[in-house]
Amino acid sequence: MPEISGGCLCGKVRFTANGDPGFVGICHCRNCQRQSGSAFAVVLGFPVAAVAVQGELKTYTDTGDSGKSLFRRFCPECGSSISTEVEVMPGMIILKAGTLDDPSTVKPMMQIYCDSAQPWVSLGGEMKCFPKMPG
Repeated sequence: MPEISGGCLCGKVRFTANGDPGFVGICHCRNCQRQSGSAFAVVLGFPVAAVAVQGELKTYTDTGDSGKSLFRRFCPECGSSISTEVEVMPGMIILKAGTLDDPSTVKPMMQIYCDSAQPWVSLGGEMKCFPKMPG
């Protein structure tokens, strides 16, 4: 994947990411459902060094099922969720696919927290589905 770019709803936060993501997936955990306001979040994981963010982000510290912290970052003006950094994945930043300028280039390869998936969600494709976070 070449350089990708994206940003928040109001345009005060912009980002770029270079290279191929380490993973592209769909998260069905309840906290991602709550944060996204939807049934799941589509996410891309990149090394922190590959991502540049312009603009101010506010951080909400969440706790994952591991007991470790997740740092959910969003635009303080419009509330758009931009990224998450997870203590159990040091050196990685997770970007929200819905904030990409061209989200049509995203192809999720897996689903996580499928035990929390809403029963009315049916996604096509041959994605591996993990009940929780894979080890």
